[in-house]
Amino acid sequence: MNKVFVELLNEKAAHQPLLNGSPQTGGMRSGKVNLLPGQDCGLHSTEDNEEMLIFLSGRGRAAVGNEKTLEVGKEKIIYIPPRTVHNIINNSDEPLCYIYCVAPTGNGEK
Repeated sequence: MNKVFVELLNEKAAHQPLLNGSPQTGGMRSGKVNLLPGQDCGLHSTEDNEEMLIFLSGRGRAAVGNEKTLEVGKEKIIYIPPRTVHNIINNSDEPLCYIYCVAPTGNGEK
């Protein structure tokens, strides 16, 4: 059975896991990412999961799919559907900080 808890955010960590999926949650994973100027999180896919990114500070861009580029940053969120290749890039001169939340869709469609 899942339990309620509070997690303290670490301002110094480059990556801080927050939720680790089962058995801690019903399947949701989450973490906090700090990208320094010029860094990116690396091109990856959501596989059968959907993902939401919540930007806490800074600014940058999201490369989504093969062609789409979106401006992201403080006070913005982005939703990334299942099976979507993406990368978050800090192309500014300040740190870019965000929380990611990844959850299984439960339908297993391909």
